[in-house]
Amino acid sequence: MAPSPPSKSNAVLRAGRMRIDPTMACDTAFRVIARRCLSELTANHEATCKGDPAALYQMRVALTRLRTAILFFSPMVADSQRTQIRQELKWLNGHLGAVRDLDVAIAQLKAADKRRPRAVPYYRSWNGKRADAQRLLARALRSARYRRLVKNLSGWIDHGPWSIEAGTQLARERASPIVIYSARKLTRWQEKLLKKRRKLPKMSTRKRHRLRLLNKKLSYSIEFFEGLFPDKGFAKQQAALKYLRRAKRSLGQLNDDANSQSLAAALQREGIEAPLKILTRKREKRLIRTTTAAYEKLAALKPLRA
Repeated sequence: MAPSPPSKSNAVLRAGRMRIDPTMACDTAFRVIARRCLSELTANHEATCKGDPAALYQMRVALTRLRTAILFFSPMVADSQRTQIRQELKWLNGHLGAVRDLDVAIAQLKAADKRRPRAVPYYRSWNGKRADAQRLLARALRSARYRRLVKNLSGWIDHGPWSIEAGTQLARERASPIVIYSARKLTRWQEKLLKKRRKLPKMSTRKRHRLRLLNKKLSYSIEFFEGLFPDKGFAKQQAALKYLRRAKRSLGQLNDDANSQSLAAALQREGIEAPLKILTRKREKRLIRTTTAAYEKLAALKPLRA
């Protein structure tokens, strides 16, 4: 299970509710969402550089939400700069993910230690790897490349080529009310998720990871547009979020287990003793059953519409 981020860190900025009006144009809605995600990311920058696990977690969440927003508003934000920006965001995610995966593995090792005290000697190996990854992360976050990414991203969100791209269809989409566009997109993503989940019991680790990413994208997108739903009509969206989050927890545990075992195998290939056996077949089946049950309940809901 992933470690719970400490709640008392003043340096940590968590995701908040977006203020999106139903009549807001799509391009304006994208800017509001993307700016908020970028603000959450940069607000956790310094604490992440200093090794704060809670800030690291929130910075990675903000990055995932930002990448989701860019994908959600494609193709209307597609332009000559988008590919490069997405590549740079992927680079940043790689550094953040490397440290986060080690945090999760160390938390799992500590949990196992309660049952097997002999695991204590291996903490040093894992902590050493974590320290190495943290140094690389801090170097990346303090690099000219990171500063350039933030600057270019900020400018692209506000006035990138996408905002003036010629073409009647693109211009019409940018100016259309977000309530209409979001309803179509949310429904499409929900249908895609529910179609893919049918093969969950037989999925490989990689395909299961892709399903988890799609689950997260749909969850974050619903959260982006909470303000569009009337208070009395939000019950369906709240139910959808409940089932998506339940599935996300189980899929996340499966992914964390697989990552931790891969890290343990990598350490052992280096000649370092790092035993960590978390994902038993029994545990895997239980988590898959929980995920499947959540998706069955999600499928019973009507399509998501604002």
